[in-house]
Formats: sequence, structure tokens, C-alpha cells
Amino acid sequence: MTLSRRIVLNDGPGGLFEHMAVVDDAIGTACPGILLFPNVLGTKEADFEKAEQVAALGYAVLVADVFGQGKRTTRADPDAGRYMNEMNADRAMMRDRLLVAHAALKALPEVDPARTAAMGFCFGGKCVLDMARAGADIAGGVSYHGVYDPPEGLTGDSFTGKLLVAHGWDDPIAPPEATVALARELTAMGCDWQIHAYGHTGHAFTDEGVNMPEKGLAYSPDADRRSWKATVDFLAELFG
Repeated sequence: MTLSRRIVLNDGPGGLFEHMAVVDDAIGTACPGILLFPNVLGTKEADFEKAEQVAALGYAVLVADVFGQGKRTTRADPDAGRYMNEMNADRAMMRDRLLVAHAALKALPEVDPARTAAMGFCFGGKCVLDMARAGADIAGGVSYHGVYDPPEGLTGDSFTGKLLVAHGWDDPIAPPEATVALARELTAMGCDWQIHAYGHTGHAFTDEGVNMPEKGLAYSPDADRRSWKATVDFLAELFG
């Protein structure tokens, strides 16, 4: 196994986007492709490391830039959510950027364009759900501690893929009523869905750098481990 990274640039709604492809150069044939959507901060080293973890399973991964080249923030930034907020204010633009990123994934020479999926964290989980709502031709998607509010007037009637939603039951951003509403929405779409809810677990449970339990945001090693195992099994079911 020889993992490598390379920058992938493409034009899209609002400018130039800088993705990161992570692949195993030892795989000689086209393999399933996975879009990885980062959290509110945009693409960063932690995402590239997670992509390597996914690529080691035999997939080609594109860490998707949906904010635009150079548009990144940090936790120390007093306005860390500004690029995410722009997307939330225009869900049609957000949808179009997600589909452009998917096209960039399918264009990678390492990817079988007929076999793709998506995964995302926090805001990235919302991106996965919006791809399903847009009827994107992905086999499935995984949302980790995502955000569940649907885009008004933009939700499609059906999604033929499968969805795994990994959820912290005590997540203040996605309280129980929002989680139940998501289940009803996915059921109405005819989606093959599953929600894994982890007790005594809040938002950002996969992020080792988060420790704000007073705000309901904290890393949970148990939920992280369990959701990753569920993901490995889910991807194997999609592409095995």
C-alpha cells in the first residue's frame, strides 16, 4: 500500500475550489470513490488523515472543498463559521457546489464513477444529507454528528441510495425532535436509512480536539470507535 495526496482544482459556483485527492497508488484498477466533507473549518490536515484511513480500506477519496480556495478558518477565529454561514444562507448554491465536488470525484482516474459515496462531519454531515436530498447518484452516505435541517423548497421526492447517520443523542445542535424529523423525512424519500444514536454523547464526538462538554461538544472515544466500525461495515455493504 502506497498512499499519496495531490491537490485537485476545479471551477464551480463562486470561484475556484481546491480539493485533496488521497489514493493508494498500489491499486491498479478504478475503485469506489468517497467524497469526504469537512466540518465548519474547511479542509485541513485532520481531514487528510481521515481520508488516508478511508483510502487504506481500498477506496479513492476526495476531501471536498466547498467554501472555495483559501477560505479556511480555525477554532481560534472569532468568526469561524463565516463560510459555512454563507452556504447555509443559500442552500441552492450549496447543492450546486456539492454536485460539482461529486463530479470532480468521478473524474479522478482512480475512481469508478459508477461507484461513489459520501461522508461528512458536522457541517459535512449536512452536506451528505443535502446530496441525498438533491438525488445525487451516490450509492450511499455517512453523516457524523451532522446538522439535519432540510433546505426549504429544495428537498427531492426520493433517494435510491443508503444512508448511515451516526448521532450523539445529547447533541444540542440536533436535539431528539430534529433527529425524529430527519427519520420521517428519509422515510418519506424512500431511503434505506439507519440512525445509530450514542447515549451520553454530544456534538463533534469524532473530533479529538474538541472538549467543551459544558456546551454539549466533546470527543467521545467510544462513539468515535463505534461509528467508524459501523462505517467500515456500511461501505463494505455498498461496494463489497
